[in-house]
Amino acid sequence: MADVAVDPVQEQVAQQHAIFFVAARARDIKDQTENLPSPCISVCRMDAVSGWCEGCFRTRDEIAGWSGATDAGKRVVWTLIEQRMAALQA
Repeated sequence: MADVAVDPVQEQVAQQHAIFFVAARARDIKDQTENLPSPCISVCRMDAVSGWCEGCFRTRDEIAGWSGATDAGKRVVWTLIEQRMAALQA
């Protein structure tokens, strides 16, 4: 298996796009109290360092547990996602 060269500029642009899309979804659900949507934006690739999906910024456990989570549990995950995105932008 050959190593794949990754352009750091393209990676940064991709990350900013993901943050933009997920942040927009987070704004849309601020006043929603039930049936919270998944943060998934169909960019499913786990970052080896952070352990977060590079598309939705959830951990594997958060992704796996999403469908069975209560709305309160989903809101907690959304809050964690927002914190992660803010940390990445700092």
